[in-house]
This record gives sequence, structure tokens and C-alpha cells, in this order.
Amino acid sequence: MGRLNYKYSAPNQTVATIPALRNSAESLSQPGSRWRTLTLLAIAELLAMSLWFSGSAVVPALTREWQLSANAANWLTLSVQLGFVAGTLLSALLNLPDIISPRHLFTLTACLGAIANAAFGWFAHDGSQGISLRFLTGMCLAGVYPPAMKILATWFRHGRGLALGVLVGALTLGKAAPYLVNGIGSSNWRYNVISVSGLAVVGGLVVLLFVDDGPYALPAGRFNWKQVGRVFHNRGVRLASLGYFGHMWELYAMWTWIPFMIRASLSSRGSNPSLAEVSSFLVIGCGAAGCVVAGLIADRVGRTIVTSAAMIVSGSCCLVIGFLFGAHPLVLLIVAGIWGASVVADSAQFSACVTELGDQQYIGTALTIQTCLGFLLTTVSIELIPRLVSLVGWRYVFAILAPGPLFGVLAMLRLRGLPEAEKIAHGRR
Repeated sequence: MGRLNYKYSAPNQTVATIPALRNSAESLSQPGSRWRTLTLLAIAELLAMSLWFSGSAVVPALTREWQLSANAANWLTLSVQLGFVAGTLLSALLNLPDIISPRHLFTLTACLGAIANAAFGWFAHDGSQGISLRFLTGMCLAGVYPPAMKILATWFRHGRGLALGVLVGALTLGKAAPYLVNGIGSSNWRYNVISVSGLAVVGGLVVLLFVDDGPYALPAGRFNWKQVGRVFHNRGVRLASLGYFGHMWELYAMWTWIPFMIRASLSSRGSNPSLAEVSSFLVIGCGAAGCVVAGLIADRVGRTIVTSAAMIVSGSCCLVIGFLFGAHPLVLLIVAGIWGASVVADSAQFSACVTELGDQQYIGTALTIQTCLGFLLTTVSIELIPRLVSLVGWRYVFAILAPGPLFGVLAMLRLRGLPEAEKIAHGRR
């Protein structure tokens, strides 16, 4: 069914800015269209973002085959983060998510990322080749995540927290997927990596063939490099981004290193190595449920409250999890699962705040620059963990992540007290 594209007679005003027409469009839209779009986009995001940890998941095999040093193994993960930062910076500077169809950008970059990842699986034979190809993979993925958020924003005015929560939940499962593939797939790591590339291509094609912009889509913006600097002139966007930065300090360091901690802990008890891989998938994958539940609650209670609560729980887990190293696997995995669910539960709500508080014409640029800076910060915390493990061991190392969520809580509670917060979740802050 064709998209509704009602417009007001005044220049540059769209249905999104006129309550009466907006409600009319919402009521006349084909029932279920936006939920169908959400389902398809979530599937595509899961498949495309499975590229992210496809290198990290096979580090044990690469360490044996390539004789990797600990530093080189660390760079296999860091290179993806840095590639993503470079890609999002370029995308933001050129306003790509706002001047190019986000559907086409998603498909193109998902397929390019799949090619780079497949080249890693097929051609790489040492650390330098692997790091270069993983950097290119991360750079391509910069065109997958922010455009997907923008597409959803064109479909959801109400229930946006839940919609973005489902999307980030799918992303979380996607990032956990390589550990499952590695745990139950081939004993040859190259076949596992290449199979993940195939999933990403399917994800890109799903968006190209079956997903469309929603009734609240704005016309493509014109290139304006000044938009990058203007993003943080908005006080509400600035505080939401500060909360996001605190969250990101913790998130990727946890996602990157908790599988290593689980492997080491289970190994000390003589457990089957495959159990550690599947356990890592389940721990990270718990975040998918956390994202959906947080989205449901945030649309009803408020985004600042939900993000603050999630960061309090995850920050507490930072302080506790290390003391369970070497403990009974069930106890360790229960606490790790709680951490996995809470550490990413708030992620979508920061993005939802930006879509509600920012300039609607350049919302893609705002999301991209926020994401760029957040991922740049993750490179620091990811790098810190292995350095500190050698000094204090797994028992205390994750405590270094706790200041991040604490800072995030303070930023979101500050945002809650501002007049701008009335724009969040239709007044639910």
C-alpha cells in the first residue's frame, strides 16, 4: 500500500508538525504496517550486525594459528570500533543519512561490510591483514545502525521507545550471533566467518526489497556541514548524549571482555570450551530482552527514569561480577545475564531522546554524530580492560567501568528536570 504523504500548504511543513493531520495519517495508515516494518527491520539489523564480533569470536583460534600477541588480538576488536568511528564521522560530516535514502545506505553498507568480512575470513593470514579488514568492516557498519533508527522514526511517533528497543535488541542478538555460530558451527573458523557474511547480505536485501520509509518521512535534506556543530547546541540533545556516553563507556568493554572472562572462569573449572561460547551468546543476547522491556516501560513511565534505573543495575554488576570469577558456572552466568540485560537496555532510549529533541530535518546526522563520539569513547575502555587484568586480575577489573553509568545517571536526571524534557515520550520525560 502506498505511503501517506499529507502536507500542509505552508512551505516545508509536513504531517509530522501538524497534530490534526498527524493523527489523521496515523489512523488511516494500514493497520500493522509499522509493526511489519519493525519486524523486517529488526531481522535485517540482526543479520547485518552479526558482522561486528565475527572476528572477536574466533580470537582463540586466531591466536593459535597466527601466533597473535595479546595486543594484536585486542586490536582485532579495537579496529572495528575505530572503523565504525571513522565511518560515522564521515557520514555525519557529509550528512549522508539525511541526503541519501536510509534504505539504500543500509543495503549498500551491509553488503560492503559483508565483502570486507568475507575477505577477512578467506584471505587474511596474519594480524596486520586481519586488523585492516576488520577496520573496513567497522567502517561499513556505520551505514547500518543510524539509518535503521531513522527509518523507524518515520514510522513511529507513539511507541518509539519500544520500536527502537526492539531494533537495539535485534542488534544485540546480531552481535552475539558469531559466538553461537562459533560454538555450534564448523571447527574451521574461516567457514564460520564467511557464513556470517552471508547473513549480512540477506539483511541488506531485506531492507532494500521489503522496507519503506514511513508516513512521517521528511524530504531529503541538503548538505550542510554546520549541522555537525549544531547538534550539541541543543541542551536536551547534549544531556541525552552525555548520558549515552556514560552508557557506552561500559557497554562495549563489557561485550568485548565478558566472553574472555567467562572462558577463563569456566576453563579454571575444566568445563567444555563450547559451553563458554554458547554462554557468551546467551549473556550478550540477554540484552535483547532488556531492550524490549525497557522500551515498553519507557513509553509509559519515562525515558530518563528507565535509563537511570538500567545504569544503576548495570553499574552494580560492574562491581560484583569479578568476585564470581571461578565460582559455580550457574551463579556466574545468572549475574552475567543480569548484567547483559541491563547494560544495553537503556541504549535505544538515548537515541529516542535525540529523535524527539533534535532538529527533525537532520535527525540522521544527530544520531550519527552521537554514535560516532560514543564509539570513540569505547576504544578507551576496551583498551583499558586487558591492561588492568594483568595488574589486578578478573576479580577487580570491571570496576573501572562503573563510573560510566554513574555519570550517565547524573546526566539523565539533570535532563529530567529541564523544560525540554516535556518533548520526551509525549511528556512522560
